[in-house]
Amino acid sequence: MSNLSCPCGSAQYSQCCQPLHLGQKKAQTAEQLMKSRYSAFAKQEIAYIVATTALGQQQALDVQAIAAWSKSNQWLKLEVVQAKEKLDKNHAQVEFKAHFHDGQQTQIHHEVSHFVYHVGQWYFLDPTTDQQVTMKQPCICGSTKKFKQCCAQFL
Repeated sequence: MSNLSCPCGSAQYSQCCQPLHLGQKKAQTAEQLMKSRYSAFAKQEIAYIVATTALGQQQALDVQAIAAWSKSNQWLKLEVVQAKEKLDKNHAQVEFKAHFHDGQQTQIHHEVSHFVYHVGQWYFLDPTTDQQVTMKQPCICGSTKKFKQCCAQFL
């Protein structure tokens, strides 16, 4: 089964996103992380989706809703529109279209996602979580900066 093509469309799953899902490798770029997260939705690797979300947001994720969305859709293809790997020293942006079938019709989820690089790893900044953080509190990404000086502008 691992010789099948990767849901992200880049290569064989065993050579592409599977090593990231298994924790054997880390994403080297924000685009690679975004692709591996798409593949995680397709493969129902929910723990990976949680683990690659900004550290301060993980406890706010609705894991059951994520799992339900992952399972209820047929993931068709991923289209990366553009990747801006250097918005600043630690942030990147990836625009993509995730094509899926919801059981009734084909849908396209078009998103511009933001990512933060912290302690040697890329994380997704989830704009849908309830932050409960003020601008002067430590940033959700785990950096020593204040939220307003770090990730606030990307959420």
